[in-house]
Amino acid sequence: MCTSHATDVILHAFDWPYALVEQRARQIQQAGYKYVLVSPPMKSLKSEQGTKWWQRYQPQDYRVIDNQLGNLQQFKSMLNTLKSSGVGVYADVVFNHMANESAVRSDLQYPSQTELSDYQAENDYYQNQCLFGDLSKPLFDHDDFVEAFGIEDWEDRWQVQNGRITGGPSDPGLPTLRVCSHVVEQQQCYLKALKTLGVQGFRIDAAKHMTLEHLKQVWTDEICQDIHIFGEIITSGGATKPEYELFLEPYLAQTKLGAYDFPLFQTLHDALQTKGSLKSLVDPYCFGQALSETRAITFAITHDIPNNDVFANLVMTEAQEWLAYCYLLGRDGGVPLIYTDLDTSGIVDKSKQPRWLNAWNDSKMIAAIDFHNRMHSKPMKVVEASDDLLVFARGEDGMVVINKSVRAQTVELNSDLTWKDRLSSQQYKSDKGSCIVEVAAQSAQMLVAS
Repeated sequence: MCTSHATDVILHAFDWPYALVEQRARQIQQAGYKYVLVSPPMKSLKSEQGTKWWQRYQPQDYRVIDNQLGNLQQFKSMLNTLKSSGVGVYADVVFNHMANESAVRSDLQYPSQTELSDYQAENDYYQNQCLFGDLSKPLFDHDDFVEAFGIEDWEDRWQVQNGRITGGPSDPGLPTLRVCSHVVEQQQCYLKALKTLGVQGFRIDAAKHMTLEHLKQVWTDEICQDIHIFGEIITSGGATKPEYELFLEPYLAQTKLGAYDFPLFQTLHDALQTKGSLKSLVDPYCFGQALSETRAITFAITHDIPNNDVFANLVMTEAQEWLAYCYLLGRDGGVPLIYTDLDTSGIVDKSKQPRWLNAWNDSKMIAAIDFHNRMHSKPMKVVEASDDLLVFARGEDGMVVINKSVRAQTVELNSDLTWKDRLSSQQYKSDKGSCIVEVAAQSAQMLVAS
């Protein structure tokens, strides 16, 4: 069974070198994170000049960990250091396709003959980076790929799950792997090797592009045992949206795996706009606009959103994104995924600093994670909801107030308790069974009874 890890906040250390993750292990633990999701640990293109983030998602070989972010030795060292700090690791895995190397060769052997020659020339080095298998032979050849054609209709399930992801008509695209015993066996060997090293979770990249047959054959009960797995199936919303019904709904119905909660993200995004209503966040699951709490990976931003032009309209303002995090870390259910990067997109914040560079250890984020960890498993009850204001309780001693309006708002709590906002340290004392809480414009409070 694929366990849910529903208590645990995951840090998405997007495109961080493995050595940097290790260096920050203690800080990550102290900030309240229980897991770190790292970029794909496999062989992909690297160079002295550096490579783009998307190169990490173009595999050359599963059997070897050697890419721009580090090698097997660095990956193992990171795992061990994080483990000693009480932090687990999720690995990003890419099983739909292999690298687009059409600019330098026309065949479909992976790794290429050049790479195989490098393995022999630097035998000691590559044997030390080897997870499994015989590096004197290719991992895949042309028989392991489907016929080449680019996806044109993104609402045609067969095309999306069999065609190539391309950059346009002149781009041959990413070679799509065929569902066959050899491909499945190699992918399972890779997962088992990572589990043996101590990896405790997996993110399936481009899961939308994989057939359910492929997913079921790879992710057996044995592979899923004692591990949390979630897939990336990008949709523009929940029930009634074509992508949801074509891809996400069958995935949820026919597997036990988790998934990014894109329906909830879209609900949040829309609710936080000027004309949106926070009332849509009262019980989005009831209306098919959120995944069940045991399957959902919740987020305010993923790596694709700021780094791909096609998703640029989904980047929220800083204020909106923060309110989204307060909702996700304040509510009950789902596994929150907190995004940070090393200025991959070039987008800056209001201080002209890289927008997500230090998001992971911002003092307010640490306080919100602390609230989440304190309130885990306590029931959630909506106290008040309007277009601009949402108030909900967590058990008897937790309260979240979200004000998206451009004006300050006052909330009256029926309580004899003294409350302290974890985000600002502001205290509120009750008077005759009533406690008045003042919430600034476009801000939130996460209150704990003292």
